[in-house]
Amino acid sequence: MTDTLVAVVLAGGTGTRLYPASRSDRPKQFLPLGGDRSLLAETVDRAGFADEVYVLTRPDLADQVREHAPSAGVLTEPEPKDTGPALAYAAHRVREQVGDCTLVCLPSDHHIEGEGATDGSGLGTSERASPASSDFAGTMTDAAAVAAETDSLVTVGVEPTRPETGYGYVKPGDERTTDGGRTYHPVETFTEKPDQGAAMRYRHHGYYWNAGMFAWTPDAFLREAADSELAPLLDALDAGDPDRGFAAVDPVSVDYAVMEATDDAALVPATFEWDDLGAWDAVERVLDADDDGNAVLGDAVTIDAENTVVATDGHASVVGVEDLVVASYGDRTLVVPKNQAQRVREVVAELEDEGLF
Repeated sequence: MTDTLVAVVLAGGTGTRLYPASRSDRPKQFLPLGGDRSLLAETVDRAGFADEVYVLTRPDLADQVREHAPSAGVLTEPEPKDTGPALAYAAHRVREQVGDCTLVCLPSDHHIEGEGATDGSGLGTSERASPASSDFAGTMTDAAAVAAETDSLVTVGVEPTRPETGYGYVKPGDERTTDGGRTYHPVETFTEKPDQGAAMRYRHHGYYWNAGMFAWTPDAFLREAADSELAPLLDALDAGDPDRGFAAVDPVSVDYAVMEATDDAALVPATFEWDDLGAWDAVERVLDADDDGNAVLGDAVTIDAENTVVATDGHASVVGVEDLVVASYGDRTLVVPKNQAQRVREVVAELEDEGLF
């Protein structure tokens, strides 16, 4: 395995499904959801097992990134075009700046149970977490070791705890072990977000959630990306013209552009509890609910309310309701049935069309 381990934290998105807390000028990675510090700050601290940490963001958010994560280097992509172009750009830039290394790629807006997940030791690769480690740092260093030893693209899979229809799934092959003693599974298939019946089957048959956390060497990722629709971007990056490269490609996820197409994908199971905090209904999974099942973020009063998520940066009162999300931030308020929380993106789409997001 290479001597240098680099963490790349992706922080260029908006988190539209957490509107109105998350807005175009205040993406969710800068919000403290259930804690005292922002999700980005917690993620960068969590990545302290790496030798170097970079945050990849868009230019207009760079100053905010530096405020929330002053210890990290900042990379700015020309424009946000989803995770495919973002991770290709990051791999190319880090290889230029650091040289031979292994990358772990982390979203900036996830919740990891137990924030004692970093040791901050700065240890050399050979001294890092052993294969038996049972925390975030251990899983990610295992994933990086598998990536370096097998020259594969590694995804970290989370064992499902419910038949979730909002996540992608990964079907693992039979367990294998590297020469260094790290266990992994070749990936058989990636599956997009399923319906309820399929999600139940996937959970029963041992599929993992695709958590959007990866490990690879820059050379391995760029090799696979060169055979994808990201090829024009890579050609432009090699020519020193990232603006032209981003203009030449459409927005595309790394899963669709690279991971679903490669024959060299591997899965390392996570040994930590995880939630992507993708929508308001996720808040109740990471906060302690009251006796009536209400999860409250901020200052709120609930009377005769049940199983309701209330989130506010001011004050909110809810009376005689159940199974709702009530979110009020600044001059914006959202009320939606909890089981339709994913539809917040429809609100955001309309607001964007009107220039109000």
